Amino acid sequence: MAVKFAATLNAINRGLDETKPAKGADLIEDWEAALADLDVTGAKGILRDLQSLRKQLEKGEPDADRVHALLHRLGEATVKIADRADKNGDKVKSLGEALVEAGDEQGDEEEDTSAAAEPKRARKK
Repeated sequence: MAVKFAATLNAINRGLDETKPAKGADLIEDWEAALADLDVTGAKGILRDLQSLRKQLEKGEPDADRVHALLHRLGEATVKIADRADKNGDKVKSLGEALVEAGDEQGDEEEDTSAAAEPKRARKK
């Protein structure tokens, strides 16, 4: 888990514009796997947003506004569940704060049901 935190925070700290979309999608896949069996209030919403973000990054040209909105929403949700994370609470909170900073607050957006219905990890099995 520490490797996921380090890799994700390094990508954010370097600047997400400098991170290749394929690398971002790989990081998201790791987080999807980590969250898949987590039974914490809010985790399923985070998982849905991660799937939507991954789908955006896998496109030839991601929608930058949508990506920033998803990052912001993921950050806020991550900060909210940080106190329920066992020994990684501080790391979860730091990650959430970095995501909020990297994203832009937008109005509500529709859930990406196609990404949620067919997560990439599930297709690889």
